[in-house]
Amino acid sequence: MRKYLTLVNKENKIKNNYLKNIKLVDTKLVDNTPCQLEEKTYQNYLALKEELAKNKIEVGLGSTYRTVEEQQTIWDDYEKEYGREYTKKYVAIPKTSEHHTGLAIDLSLKVNGKYTWDNNELLAEEKTFKEIHKLLSKYGFILRYPKGKEQITGYNYEPWHIRYVGEIPAKIIEKNNWTLEEYLTKFSAIVYVNKEKNMTSFDVVNKISDIFGIKKVGHTGTLDPLAEGVLIVTIGQATKIAELLTAEDKEYIAGVLLGIETDTLDITGKVIKTKPIDLSKDIEKVINSFQKTYLQEVPKYSAVKVNGKKLYEYARKNQEVVLPRKEVTIKKIKLLSSDNDTFMIKTTVTKGCYIRSLIRDIGLSLDTYATMTTLTRTKQGKIDIKETSTLKEINQGKAKLHAIDEVLDFKVIEVDENLERKIKNGQKLDNIYHIKDKVIFKNKKKEILGIYKVEKDKLRVWKNF
Repeated sequence: MRKYLTLVNKENKIKNNYLKNIKLVDTKLVDNTPCQLEEKTYQNYLALKEELAKNKIEVGLGSTYRTVEEQQTIWDDYEKEYGREYTKKYVAIPKTSEHHTGLAIDLSLKVNGKYTWDNNELLAEEKTFKEIHKLLSKYGFILRYPKGKEQITGYNYEPWHIRYVGEIPAKIIEKNNWTLEEYLTKFSAIVYVNKEKNMTSFDVVNKISDIFGIKKVGHTGTLDPLAEGVLIVTIGQATKIAELLTAEDKEYIAGVLLGIETDTLDITGKVIKTKPIDLSKDIEKVINSFQKTYLQEVPKYSAVKVNGKKLYEYARKNQEVVLPRKEVTIKKIKLLSSDNDTFMIKTTVTKGCYIRSLIRDIGLSLDTYATMTTLTRTKQGKIDIKETSTLKEINQGKAKLHAIDEVLDFKVIEVDENLERKIKNGQKLDNIYHIKDKVIFKNKKKEILGIYKVEKDKLRVWKNF
């Protein structure tokens, strides 16, 4: 959950209302001093401790949750004994300590039959800590202050200081050799979701945000709560390319009930019109006639704006409004099955087409009314429903996460440090690569720096990362 990715460091103080969102449980340090830890952090620590014990490594709690007052006491004691410069390297200023979160643990290690939490003694146990670090992500922990990342974390290497972030973020952080700061700024991915019924697209976005602990999450094509199927979700930096993933063509399978029309044009709405069904009509012939380009009236319950106001706002207040018409193309449409007053269709349509409106129009051509009963988006652009994952699978870490350069059909060029500086500064570049449209630039670390587009004989920054 997002709370497990709370960032507290020298630039980010703990929020005053933070404790309202977590549950602390009581436990004890290795010297039997009472202490507290966030509930899930403690459960996962016990599981980690148990596995380490099987490997003949005994760990205990050296330090856990601290109040601001306790942190002040530690700061004062260290400064008195070791001096200010040493203290700044190892002790956080009150309100900037990770221990305020209840998610951080300073491990104590059993050495020669007794537990130690002395920094120098613990630093001498590097070999043992390396074995501990190998198991951290399995239980949702990360090494919070790794070696070589001092400029990012602001603290010296502390092999004993671990932090709970959740299993999925922990594995991503480990794989990329990131700090928590780097994960929160650098992580980006595109995930193909199989949206369930009775959820809004916004609900899905919130769930994904919660799973990965990243605030910046978006999607590339709204699905109504009634609908299910392909929903492309962008995370982190990938939200910058959402417009490139909003495919022109989408494929749907829809269920239809004849004889009624609702205010929402689907089965969840209020019935406003009824009409007998003429069973002599050739349904398949009428459906096939809709393979065309035509002006489609937008549903009253939609987010399309008229005079700066969304249509569903007019609908909810029972206000009359002239519904706009938009040109749409039905590229393919096929009758899958029919049974008296119901039928199923499969259709490929261009961006902006409302299947609810298409079904309404088919009903009118059959000299009756028609309402959508089910809707499944089976394709969005090149993405097939077979490539999607459910929210449950994503939460279990079973979904494939797609990189930006993987989903875009642009040339990828790796640049040296000189060009990297120019790209980071957004400078124009000579088009020596003979790019026709857009190009992705990466540095030597394989990190995306930016996407450039052609402008006359130059390359100009389009999206900077």
